[in-house]
Amino acid sequence: METIGIVSSGRGWHVRDLLRAAGELRMEVKQFSHESLQASVVQRKLPGKSIDAFANCLALIVRTMPLGSLEQVIFRMNALYQRELAGCSVYNRTRCLEICIDKYLTLVMLAKAGICVPRTHVSQTAEAAMEGYEILGQEVVIKPIFGSEGRGILRVHDPDLAWRTFRTLERSQAVIYQQEFIPHPGYDIRVFILDGRVLAAMKRSSQTDWRTNCSRGAVSEVVKLSAAQEERAIRAAHAVQGWAVGVDILQSPSGEEFVLEVNAVPGWRHIAPTCGVDVAKEMLKAIRK
Repeated sequence: METIGIVSSGRGWHVRDLLRAAGELRMEVKQFSHESLQASVVQRKLPGKSIDAFANCLALIVRTMPLGSLEQVIFRMNALYQRELAGCSVYNRTRCLEICIDKYLTLVMLAKAGICVPRTHVSQTAEAAMEGYEILGQEVVIKPIFGSEGRGILRVHDPDLAWRTFRTLERSQAVIYQQEFIPHPGYDIRVFILDGRVLAAMKRSSQTDWRTNCSRGAVSEVVKLSAAQEERAIRAAHAVQGWAVGVDILQSPSGEEFVLEVNAVPGWRHIAPTCGVDVAKEMLKAIRK
C-alpha cells in the first residue's frame, strides 16, 4: 500500500489529527522527523537496502519547519525538493515553503501579483531602520522575519523606543522587518485555501489585544466571504504556489483590505471546529484524489 508521509518534529495535535483522519479513511500514514531526513545521489542502483525512507510514499505533508543551523535547514529543503524531482508530491511544495517562511519574500510575491499589502521596510542596521520608521509614519509593527502565531511582534510609536529596539535587533544580527500599523476594527479574517478553493474562513476578534491570533486568546467565528475576498485569498495562495495555506486579511477603517501574511504550514485547530469542517480529512481526500 502506498503511504502518505507526515514530516514533523514531534507528534503534536495536527499530526494526531491527520493520523485520526487517515484511520477513518483507511489510508496508511507514517510520520517522519526532519532529523531523520537523509538522501543519496546515485545514477545506478547500489546493492543492499535503500536508505530512502520516503521510497514508498505517494505524498509528503510538511507540518513543521523547525529551527536548525543554516546547513541543516538548506539540506532539509533540498532533500524534500529531491523527492519532488523523483515524482513524490510534497505539500506544500518546497518553493512555497521557502517563500512563506520568509515574510519579506512573501510580500514581494504578493505585491508582484497585484495584491494589496501593508507598506513594509526591511533593513539590517538601526540607522536604515529609523529611515524606514519615518517613511512608514512613526507607528509600526516590528516582526521577526521568520515566525508565526503572533510571537515576537511589537507595536512601536515612540522614536526612542524604536531606536532602542532597532539597535538591539542589529546587535543580534537580525533582519529588521517593520510594517505600517493599520488601524482595524478589532478583527481580521483567516482563510484556509486547499487545492485552489476556499475550504473555510473565520473571523478572529480580540477586545483586549491589537493582535488577533487565536493562540493569543482571540475569539473565532465563521464568516462568509465576499466574492472579492474569496478571489483575493485564492490569488494570494497562487502567488506563493500554495496548495494548503492560511491567508490573513485585514480591513482598514477606510474599507481597504490588505493581505498580511500567507502561512504555508497553516493550523486548523481553531478554524476546523469554528467552521464545522474536517480539515485533516479534506486534505487527505484531496491528496488521494
